[in-house]
Amino acid sequence: MRLLKPNRLNKGDTVGVIAPASPPNKKNLESGIEFLKGLGLRVKVGKSVEKIYGYLAGSDQERLDDLHAMFLDSEVKAIFCACGGYGTARLAANIEYKMIKANPKIFWGYSDITFLHTAIRQETGMITFHGPMLGSDIGKEDVHPLSKEGFQQLFEPTDVVYSKLFSPLETLVEGVGSGELIGGNLSLLVSTLGTPYEIDTKGKLLFIEDVNEEPRSVDRMLNQLKMAGKLDDLNGIVIGDFCDCTSKRDLSLTLEEVINHYVLSANKPALKGFLMGHCNPHVSIPLGVQATLNTHEKRLIVESGIV
Repeated sequence: MRLLKPNRLNKGDTVGVIAPASPPNKKNLESGIEFLKGLGLRVKVGKSVEKIYGYLAGSDQERLDDLHAMFLDSEVKAIFCACGGYGTARLAANIEYKMIKANPKIFWGYSDITFLHTAIRQETGMITFHGPMLGSDIGKEDVHPLSKEGFQQLFEPTDVVYSKLFSPLETLVEGVGSGELIGGNLSLLVSTLGTPYEIDTKGKLLFIEDVNEEPRSVDRMLNQLKMAGKLDDLNGIVIGDFCDCTSKRDLSLTLEEVINHYVLSANKPALKGFLMGHCNPHVSIPLGVQATLNTHEKRLIVESGIV
């Protein structure tokens, strides 16, 4: 499928804010919106962002309507997710992908948004962005400047170059791997298996991260990816942050032992230690673009996601 890069942002542009998963923290969201305004952007907020339906920000139809409305609105040049949580997979089967393909624009988020990243990319070819969200990250008082800095890649086409200057990087398997960078939250990637949006990893660089999962759960999910053949034809593995993924029981493998077991058996170039995921700072990257992972130089170079 042809690569579809969205247009860059310019100061004065209008951007949209939606909550396709759970309801955001209102105070943090307000601060996050002020951050966007500080970048010189105008902001439109989706109708269902402040709604609450259990752990969802409104009904499936209300959240879907917001998603569609922002893509159809010619004034809106980018769409930022307020937070993650739960529920984006409930929207996937009813998304108008042809409409999105006809109206490509920046789409930004992570965590539960991983399902939408995967579905939109595989159905349309559109590049999306894995980055910190307004209500769960950017609007917090302790947000790291590096997390905010990542938004600058939306204004000027520049490659993202992640080296050991950002954080210590550990080589698990030596080598150089290139390919389309895909992935995101491990639990959401696994949840695509057996659906029409099953993650395609062949010839790709797979990025994984997660939060609040015990090593036994990470083991189960990586084993499922392995048995589904998703670790067989990779060109490389990018291991992001696994936040609070420690065992709550006496008898357990460590997270390191679990990850090493599957990565070493896959035998593809692999680096771990990337500050990408549920962490502060959180380095933003485009998904769907070409990237190169070089373990000798301990570097990940990701092509710009905009034109």
